[in-house]
Amino acid sequence: MLLRIFTEPQQGASYDDLLAVARTTEQCGFDAFFRSDHYLVMGDGDGLPGPTDAWITLAGLARETQRIKLGTLVSSATFRNPGVLAISVAQVDQMSGGRAELGLGAGWYEAEHAAYGLDFPDTPGRFDLLSEQLELITGLWKTPVGEKYDFTGAHYQLKDSPALPKPVQQPHPPIIVGGAGKKRTPALAAQYAAEFNAGFKPVDETKVLYDRVHAACEAIGREPGTLALSAAQRVVVGKDEAEVERRAAAAGWTLEQLAEHGVGGTPDQVVDHLGRFAEAGTGRFYLQIMDLADLDHLELIAAEVLPQVS
Repeated sequence: MLLRIFTEPQQGASYDDLLAVARTTEQCGFDAFFRSDHYLVMGDGDGLPGPTDAWITLAGLARETQRIKLGTLVSSATFRNPGVLAISVAQVDQMSGGRAELGLGAGWYEAEHAAYGLDFPDTPGRFDLLSEQLELITGLWKTPVGEKYDFTGAHYQLKDSPALPKPVQQPHPPIIVGGAGKKRTPALAAQYAAEFNAGFKPVDETKVLYDRVHAACEAIGREPGTLALSAAQRVVVGKDEAEVERRAAAAGWTLEQLAEHGVGGTPDQVVDHLGRFAEAGTGRFYLQIMDLADLDHLELIAAEVLPQVS
């Protein structure tokens, strides 16, 4: 199992905070550094110093790291014009030497749209945007150099696009699609994604989502084994119960909440929990780390969890 570090900067983090976590992620041997793509704090925090744009952040990190994958879990289809997003991700891929990954979803947090003047269609409307964006972005990336790309959809129209720049990774950077939708999400993942992410679900529900997306692959003639499967959970690891409790509190949870909704405990307990996800088919696991100042936490996971699950 590949372990990836996943951060929530909208809760309060500067670029320098994220850089420190990304560098520690790389030094400790994790596979990737990912961040959420949100513009508004969730809950009662102040979110200071304020939001950082996901793709601007990743562009900076592309030049200040050497090995780790860099991506979003996930960017919202309501935030950016897809043609511009294709340019941004391709440029981050170039700047990183081919390490960018695009997680793209329909979006869900209505309050951040109101706070920054972004349109927020209903759920079917957002999935319509997502469907067109996935087709358009991959179409731009796959168009051969020297040829033009046209697209006519209900929401976007492109004419005579040079479809530049091209990403380093060919045919394009990996796309991650995730969620618990019963029909459209599995179908989009099967058609466009290199990875399906089940999100923050317990093991049994995660397995149901994996089975659903595998069925969607088979329905279009895609070999299910070509789609990577991943999951994510808030993770708190401590050498003993007191350290686990302290870190859980710093992450905004009680031990009871951690036990019910996350992955926590001593290294051996966390390894056992990750093992259950592995048995369900999870090949990549996103460790949601909330206290970005606690770099010792990453070092503990790297020393005592990573070697047992890699």
